[in-house]
Amino acid sequence: MSRNQHIPQYCGSCWAHGAVSALGDRVKIARKAQGADINLAVQHILNCGDVGSCYGGSIDGAYQWIHKISKTGTGISYETANPYIACSDDSKEGFCPHANTKCNPANVARTCGSFDQEGGSCTGLSHYPNVTVAEYGSISGKDAMMKEIYNRGPIACGIDAGPLLNWETGIMTKKSDSTDHVISVVGWGKDGDQGYWKVRNSWGEYWGDMGYVNVAFGALNIEDQCSWATVKSYTAIENDNQVHCHEGGDNCKASPQVVV
Repeated sequence: MSRNQHIPQYCGSCWAHGAVSALGDRVKIARKAQGADINLAVQHILNCGDVGSCYGGSIDGAYQWIHKISKTGTGISYETANPYIACSDDSKEGFCPHANTKCNPANVARTCGSFDQEGGSCTGLSHYPNVTVAEYGSISGKDAMMKEIYNRGPIACGIDAGPLLNWETGIMTKKSDSTDHVISVVGWGKDGDQGYWKVRNSWGEYWGDMGYVNVAFGALNIEDQCSWATVKSYTAIENDNQVHCHEGGDNCKASPQVVV
């Protein structure tokens, strides 16, 4: 899914968006494109990850954190249980100073009253759809990036964002030696003699080619530092592994999560 990290207000959470974007693609690959797409909750990382905020984070910090919580048997939640609000606990932008982003059950995964007679109150879920990762790592260089993408799927990479601010279409060829943004690299292509990376950004679909940009091999420092993670398990209807807990939480049933 193409996102805009700066809505409903500015949030420098590209590091989380790039990681989640690539991981979501790998879930789709693991599912062989069955069913509706699974979109992961960037806000879960901002609320609980302690590896970055709306003022920046590391390229591989999000994967480190998801791997850490995966050891407990529960991973990153889904967007429908924790919508993105572009806030972290240190953000001063927009309504963020008034938002509750503490890492509590309601800010991991929640449900709210479906009808007005239920009062509309929200409750944190003890069981919720999630994705866990088996391992993660870092790579750099064109050959290593191609090998990883070809064999296991998209990756998250650092990039110099300055030249992209007003970008519209075509192939970006500008060289750089700085990194201040994170995107996901979903593949590569060639136009004549010019090879390029296919890049998904997180600035919305009004930007670039519907949210994407082609970056020439070696341009914008994109090959300097990249991260990857492998999918361990995921909650999906075809796996029959969703937990259903009825009122009071005493009647819960679940099938084992699938491991890929």
